[in-house]
Amino acid sequence: MPEPRIGIVGASGLVGQTLLRVIEEHRFPYSELRLFASEQSIGQSLLVNGQEHRIEGLSAQALSGLDLVFFVSTNAVSLQWAPVAVEKGALVIDNSKAYRMEPDVPLVVPEINGQQLFKNKGIIANPNCSTVQTVMSLFPLQKAFGLKRVVVSTYQAVSGSGKQALEQLRAERNGQIPKEKVYPHPIFNNCLPHIGTFLENGYTDEEMKMVNESRKILALPDLRVTATTVRVPVEYSHSISVNVELNSEFSLQDVFSVLNQMPGVVVVDDPAQNLYPLASRAKDRDEVFVGRIRRDFSVPFGLNYWVVADNLRKGAATNALQIAEFWLKNK
Repeated sequence: MPEPRIGIVGASGLVGQTLLRVIEEHRFPYSELRLFASEQSIGQSLLVNGQEHRIEGLSAQALSGLDLVFFVSTNAVSLQWAPVAVEKGALVIDNSKAYRMEPDVPLVVPEINGQQLFKNKGIIANPNCSTVQTVMSLFPLQKAFGLKRVVVSTYQAVSGSGKQALEQLRAERNGQIPKEKVYPHPIFNNCLPHIGTFLENGYTDEEMKMVNESRKILALPDLRVTATTVRVPVEYSHSISVNVELNSEFSLQDVFSVLNQMPGVVVVDDPAQNLYPLASRAKDRDEVFVGRIRRDFSVPFGLNYWVVADNLRKGAATNALQIAEFWLKNK
């Protein structure tokens, strides 16, 4: 097909700016690029592939004539404007939580379930950042050994909360009072076991996203999975401790082998040399890094490991662009 005319809603935010960088790095083809953002950003310009692009305000007319629109803004914006973009003829790739659990909306990690995206009715959902890196590690284990139960504990960077969260951390780190507090407590020198909204079951909606989205992506609706999500004073890249019970016997050599064969996964595991995945080394990388791989001796087929990825890239922008690349290549 001809090079698509694309739009990005939320282009001035952290994920939006990351998406623009990834588009440049991946040399994603387009014949036209339109950028949209909130009112305070309208009229500003962003440089993409050496060309200035002026940020516009959202309207039905502005969304007309586009083939592909990335939504990397708020849930409210996606709920209001994604259907408009679809009505105007565009395919929407949405990074918000608005449509992820809708039964007729594919929730896609291309390395796992790329073909699902062609079952769309105009909208394809991009998963939660922590879910993406978790399922990237679980999928090859599922295929090789089967999954019985999964327990995840996340250590999530503040960039997952947006620009103001970064500013809060940096201000507190410098001994200043932040202009606007994103978190109910200081994040510097602290860990907050509170991401999202607390629900009646005692979990947060971030924790339930990981449960429900993992089941949907892996096509395992009855998978026993539980999560605790924690915000930590790290700027970029989420780290996750994964404990998994498999359905069959395994050797650690086999585990290393299946993880190494998974596209997009890099095994970093040499404790003797102090080599294991680090948030600082995952920053600005598209891969998912897995290490500290070891048996859990408390159950028959137990496994522990540590998984790290840049939350703005594979956790958001890169995965969204990979969805678009899969669509273009296989359309």
